[in-house]
Amino acid sequence: MDFELSPEQAAIQKTARAFADEVVAPQAAGSDLRSEFPIEVVRQMGRLGFFGLPFPEAIGGVGAGFLAYLLALEEVSRADAAVGITLEAAVSLGIAPLATFGTPDQQSRLLPDLLAGRALWAFGLTEPEAGSDAGGTRTRAARDGDAWVINGEKSFITNAGTELSRGVTLTARTGEPGAGGPPRISALLVERGTSGYEVGPPYRKLGWHASDTRPLVFHDCRVPASNLLGAEGGGFRQFLSVLEGGRVAIAALSVGVAQACLDAALGHARERRQFGRPIARFQMVQAKLADMATQIELARLMVWRAGALIEAGRPAGRFAAMAKLHASEVATACANQAVQIHGGAGFIEDLPVARLYRDVKINEIGEGTSEVQRLVIASHLLGHGGSVTALLEEGPPAR
Repeated sequence: MDFELSPEQAAIQKTARAFADEVVAPQAAGSDLRSEFPIEVVRQMGRLGFFGLPFPEAIGGVGAGFLAYLLALEEVSRADAAVGITLEAAVSLGIAPLATFGTPDQQSRLLPDLLAGRALWAFGLTEPEAGSDAGGTRTRAARDGDAWVINGEKSFITNAGTELSRGVTLTARTGEPGAGGPPRISALLVERGTSGYEVGPPYRKLGWHASDTRPLVFHDCRVPASNLLGAEGGGFRQFLSVLEGGRVAIAALSVGVAQACLDAALGHARERRQFGRPIARFQMVQAKLADMATQIELARLMVWRAGALIEAGRPAGRFAAMAKLHASEVATACANQAVQIHGGAGFIEDLPVARLYRDVKINEIGEGTSEVQRLVIASHLLGHGGSVTALLEEGPPAR
């Protein structure tokens, strides 16, 4: 297997690294402190083409491939995870459903601004009573002539309330289950400004302070029938398909944060002196650094493996879950060790490791918790093809 990047991929990685170091990193602490969405940084990402990296030129994308997108996402996230999640949610959750399932009219109307980073589109799956159990969606959409009328609420929605936010793709029940089957869940496009579409205030979060995350409420929200994305009743399957790529992207984001933790720990270990020498000279510190570096490299290779499968159009469910599980947990472990190596200084907000420590935990929760990833992996191993529902409903093994 060739682990070398192509010249185009290497150039994109280099561009993203320079952008991360020169533009993203200098504003990270200030945006975090003020809980301020870095709109100009996002616009610059758009001008660099980051939002269009994995999408074909035929629909206005850059056509660089999914791996190139993961490389850029890792570099941006290394500098600021809040900017990283803004990019990830916009691409993997906002644009991808439209690019994959949208009609030519939907695509021509929305994609030009989204692919250029002039606007952001959100992804509305999670609800107060539905998250890991996506089939438990309670938001409803009823057909009324040439329109759908939506009622319900969504929780923890990224990129929903900024100046750039244009709308959301949401899941809604459009029919009840029959004979014990699942409910009919469809995907609908709702543009901001639609009557009955209410954007709630931003959450006060543990981390990702500079990203935009809000609840959404829909009260008799009426959208044209043509705003149905894909086939009626196909929304659940569509979103599961989209989440496969999203999980790998979150894994790439996690690798970026983990690398930032290692970089900070290395720098501090070389400079901090105790007992007359740099703490990097002590074997206990060296062991921590070695373990961090090894686990990060393993996580990065898992991301590339899953990303290569997605880029080739091959099934990647098991490897996507493995990459997301391992990379997110490695990032949390690296943040913990980076703070430990910094000692008391790591507990002070003046240094980046405190922000990294706060930012990292959500990676084990968003786009499928670690517990769900383990169920997905087990489902593949036990012959259920990644279906958590089938795994949980399986009866006791035959005696």
